[in-house]
Amino acid sequence: MSEKYFTRRQFLQFGGGSLSFVFLFKFFSNLSKTVKISFQSSFLPISFKKTLPKKWKKQKINFAEFKSKKYNNKILDSDFTIINDGWIDIINFENYQNINYLSLLDKLDQRSENFLNTFDEDKRKKLFPIGVVPYAVLIKNNKDLINSANESWDFLLSDKLTGKIIFPQSPRIIMSIARAIDGENSLGKLKSQAMMYEDKNSLNWLINSEDSLAIVPYSLCYKLPKIDSRISIVFPKQGVPLMWNLMLTKSKNNKDILIEWINSLEKNRTIDKLSNQGWYLPFKNDYSQNKFNQPIKSKISILGPSKECWKNSWSLNPLDSQRKINYEKLWNESLIP
Repeated sequence: MSEKYFTRRQFLQFGGGSLSFVFLFKFFSNLSKTVKISFQSSFLPISFKKTLPKKWKKQKINFAEFKSKKYNNKILDSDFTIINDGWIDIINFENYQNINYLSLLDKLDQRSENFLNTFDEDKRKKLFPIGVVPYAVLIKNNKDLINSANESWDFLLSDKLTGKIIFPQSPRIIMSIARAIDGENSLGKLKSQAMMYEDKNSLNWLINSEDSLAIVPYSLCYKLPKIDSRISIVFPKQGVPLMWNLMLTKSKNNKDILIEWINSLEKNRTIDKLSNQGWYLPFKNDYSQNKFNQPIKSKISILGPSKECWKNSWSLNPLDSQRKINYEKLWNESLIP
């Protein structure tokens, strides 16, 4: 391998003296400070990934395999990490800096503040909500259920859906929906309706089955009605579970870069693109807030939750060890009628 060195004459020809030294120092310093961001690509819509600066090194990870050395090293080596609240328990917060000292909290709406307040102070100051995604109900070949599905979650107990519902692989999401259903032993009855519990391949199962229903983050399924006219997207007025996407930083050295990027998200055109793909900025500027008030309309259907649905939607708050035990016990003891 050949190596090149600056001779004294070449150095002087470069401009000489202290100015050249400053130039070279900055040049090589910038090379060594490539900003790295880690995230699970499948959770982020294309429009969001396009907002990430091209100079940043994107490190794609799989949170389900977080404990593997490969993915753990990527996160530890990243300046920034984007993670959703379903995986927040795997994060070692001691590795991260206070992100909210940057006055970023001033950007957040009341919905974000309420969610952050469910964390203890040490974690709260290190988390910045960068997007919220509502869960959607996908109904295939059962359009007669749409009207009742628009109103409440009770429709899930319909005989037409017995053994035909594809649930998320999250007992907490299912249990939260069961609490919204009016009736005794709603969790046990809901579990008896399941075709399967699946995340990664839920959309494939939905497309390839005859009559079925799936509950999926909206950012993963927003375009399905355009692909398959048999599928409708519904958001019950009773509210839906919310998936929060959160930003963490390991270094204060990149604060200006981070602020510049977050500010760029507030352009009207960017907000439009993100919300069209199921990703809502939980910022308090008027244009962002309008997206929570007006569902997107298309020739096929109304896309996006209504204002009433947003008002009634809920977040999954962090669990302490005792509450985890209680939830596991409730899930395991729920009886199938």
